[in-house]
Amino acid sequence: PAPPALLPYVPQVPITALPGKLTATTFALERPCCIFDHQANASDAVWLVVAFANASGAFRNPPSRADVPLYEQLPTAHSYMTLETPVHAFACSAPSPALLRVGGDTACGGQEACNGPLPSPGPYRVKFLVMGCQGPKAETRWSDPILLRRASSPSTIDPVPAHRSSTVVVIASILASLGAVLAAAVLGAVGAKAWGSLCSRDSGTSTHRSYRTHHILPVLSRPPGCRCTPPGLGCFAPRPPAPCPAK
Repeated sequence: PAPPALLPYVPQVPITALPGKLTATTFALERPCCIFDHQANASDAVWLVVAFANASGAFRNPPSRADVPLYEQLPTAHSYMTLETPVHAFACSAPSPALLRVGGDTACGGQEACNGPLPSPGPYRVKFLVMGCQGPKAETRWSDPILLRRASSPSTIDPVPAHRSSTVVVIASILASLGAVLAAAVLGAVGAKAWGSLCSRDSGTSTHRSYRTHHILPVLSRPPGCRCTPPGLGCFAPRPPAPCPAK
């Protein structure tokens, strides 16, 4: 069979700053719109080939869909194919998300075209491959190496900030205790002064009560008591490609 047509397109991670563009297990790709319009028909599907960067040169396109390397074979084959999508989903007029997420499916183990999390930082290289009923029809160029984020090792975490945080907590606790003691002392002093004033007022009143009864203040009624009364990347479910014509 004739080799697949080489399309002048290079897959790439978006240049603009986007949250989650690169993570420890996933990365985003720009969607290849208007790239396959003249190289495919309704029964074709577009696949994404994912390979370790140092193994991309050894990748061989599968002769048929039944020979597509699966996600589970990545540790041994060093490559796999995923994101099978009907070619019409990449047409110029197709309403679809601007980005593709590689490695975003955490529950597809054992399924065909599984888009499972990437097991290591890589680096990886990717390309798009158009598969028809008779095998590969067209392919893009390989991307530049894509390196994922690395998870921090516990041994590399600086423990000093944690010590500083503990010190701050201790100091804050001491200050809070001192504040409570000071407030209690002030309230006690004010209460004692008020009590002494009341006592002296009562004793003065009782002293004059028998002599100047017209100065006695009327008893006031007791007032009633007071009651104390805290932007993903979209997913889509494309229609399957049209069935291959019967032989």
